[in-house]
Amino acid sequence: MDWMLSPELWIAFGTLLLLEVVLGIDNIVFISILADRLPAHQRQRARIVGLSLALITRLLLLASLSWVVGLTAPLFTALGQEISGRDLILLLGGLFLLGKATYEIHEQLEGAEHSGTRKAASFAAVIAQILVLDVVFSLDSVITAVGMVDELAIMVTAVVVAMIIMLVSARAISEFVNRHPTVKMLALSFLLLIGGSLIAEGFDQHIPKGYVYGPIAFSIFVEFLNLRARAKRAAPVHLHPTYVKKDDGEQEDGEVKDG
Repeated sequence: MDWMLSPELWIAFGTLLLLEVVLGIDNIVFISILADRLPAHQRQRARIVGLSLALITRLLLLASLSWVVGLTAPLFTALGQEISGRDLILLLGGLFLLGKATYEIHEQLEGAEHSGTRKAASFAAVIAQILVLDVVFSLDSVITAVGMVDELAIMVTAVVVAMIIMLVSARAISEFVNRHPTVKMLALSFLLLIGGSLIAEGFDQHIPKGYVYGPIAFSIFVEFLNLRARAKRAAPVHLHPTYVKKDDGEQEDGEVKDG
């Protein structure tokens, strides 16, 4: 417990906590977009379950640090490139994120005209997709934590505190993203950027976090100015809902009936 009296370790804890919160926001954005495919009464439960699974995944990975470190050992060589277990997970996760974000952009903008009648996603299917990305984000988060501090207690505390912050703010962030169509498109574009960076990491092409999150922060700042400027103008456009309730002609999320 000597680390509690060390200013250097408190600084490391604060830095790690900030990083975990930033990485956690990625999770929230993805979870909010997937949860939006569920009926309204299930969305909050999906967000809570998704973030709880993210916390459990991170804690399990921290509890098996030797296994996590072993993931960096080469498994095989492809095209002259050594591929480790971590690389494989990042590559598959990055490809999944690129595909899923592209699909969601299509559904939001053109889904009503090109997808025909859409059915609501099942709760289990949404949670399964959330779990896949939880593993990818958690692996990146834990490896980053291991590289920053040596004390397991600091890593566990930072992860738990970050997840508590995320659980408290998840609903507000999700509602804000869903309320503003341009913010939702930006969020999906960020997921494309993060997916590309994960693939680059999988090929051992390290991209400094600042190059990824710097443009994201700048885009958020510009969009904040746009939101302020158009606050008194006409209402923004509405994206196509990803959940459509078909029950005796009833509809949800403001979908307009044909005819």
